[in-house]
Amino acid sequence: MLCYLTGFRSLPVAAALAGGIFLVDTRSSLQFAVASLYVIVVLVAAHDLRRRGVVIMGVTCAFLTVLSHVLVHGFALTGTAPLRSAVSLISILIATILVLRNVSANQRVKEVERERANLARFFSPKIVDQLVGIHTPFSFARRQPATVLFADMIGFTAYSSGKPPDVVICLLRDLLHLLSEAVFSNHGSVDKYLGDGLMAFFGPPLTSLRDATNAAVCALEIVKSLECWNRQHTRCNEGAVRIAVGIHYGEVVQGNIGSEKRLELTLVGDTVNIASRVEAYCRTLDASVLVTGEFVEALLAEGSLELANAFVDEGFHVLRGCKEPIRLFSVRRTKVGPATGQLAGLQSSSG
Repeated sequence: MLCYLTGFRSLPVAAALAGGIFLVDTRSSLQFAVASLYVIVVLVAAHDLRRRGVVIMGVTCAFLTVLSHVLVHGFALTGTAPLRSAVSLISILIATILVLRNVSANQRVKEVERERANLARFFSPKIVDQLVGIHTPFSFARRQPATVLFADMIGFTAYSSGKPPDVVICLLRDLLHLLSEAVFSNHGSVDKYLGDGLMAFFGPPLTSLRDATNAAVCALEIVKSLECWNRQHTRCNEGAVRIAVGIHYGEVVQGNIGSEKRLELTLVGDTVNIASRVEAYCRTLDASVLVTGEFVEALLAEGSLELANAFVDEGFHVLRGCKEPIRLFSVRRTKVGPATGQLAGLQSSSG
């Protein structure tokens, strides 16, 4: 117990107050409930102590009240002394209960803040507010449909070659911030960062009727934002950083994976693997954005006809690690030029 209480700043003050009140209650002849002053001890202790410490301090104050009564009045239950002691004990009990409730409320606020900060690494602010509000547990695995997006920057290694390490990290943070903002602004979630790219998903844990639409707008927004970034940062003698975005729609398994020391919420399954393969295939077709037929069908199901028409049918292709050919649709690099007028029109029509 002493080890548990060691190091708290309020403990010496509380102990000194308790000792002083005990001496006054035991040695003076004051005819009022002096032991009620132990309430101050409980309040002082609450400044630093946790729930267990507050309970220990409350029990200690109650014990000192009873001890003082026994030392002065013995075990006699006549007169006003027992009544004064009872009033003091009730005061200590009420104060302890109120302090415990306040400590619990403060702990809950801190837990919510920590939970919000943790969720904010992966989810958009709107989703974070919903998750914190409904207190949804995510410690168990679940299976549900989702739109999975992989984005990778092509040419970043060549662009950053020869630059100082701090400049390279600054550029990488700038570009990843660009990708993350596009995901979050379209109600998506970042699953993980992958070097100079990321994996994102739209849907879990709170699905909507616009998950595929949001993913499509996000992909087009990434292309537009990176073009703007290139115009601001790329010099004539430097190659521009290009983007490869792959999207697939299907069923995923979501859950916490890792060791006991580090668990992360992530998606796994064939849908994730195919989305990754689609992103890698962007280099073969020289496409900025490459999506699957299942994703286009999801767009049509959501009523996003104009967005679906923005993708060009590339036919069936056999991707690495996939047994069956997959139908792909693309947004060619030449179709989204510096003017970005078509892209802006697509984004406004999808909103």
